[in-house]
Amino acid sequence: MRGYAFVGLLLIIGGIAALVVPYVTYTEKERVVDVGPIKIDSNETKHLPIPQIAAVAALVAGLALIFAGNRSAA
Repeated sequence: MRGYAFVGLLLIIGGIAALVVPYVTYTEKERVVDVGPIKIDSNETKHLPIPQIAAVAALVAGLALIFAGNRSAA
């Protein structure tokens, strides 16, 4: 089935991306002072780590789905 192969390919691409980029960076904006017309904001950069075991699991699951899709189509 093409659906299994497509989802498997997406998992493989996501797993490789997670192995190459070990964390996701995002910026969080927080209001520090809000007194009348005075407003002060603070930008804080945070890092969200991606576990390597999750990346490897996505690769293995993607390969399994591709092989399962090819096996059912034959």
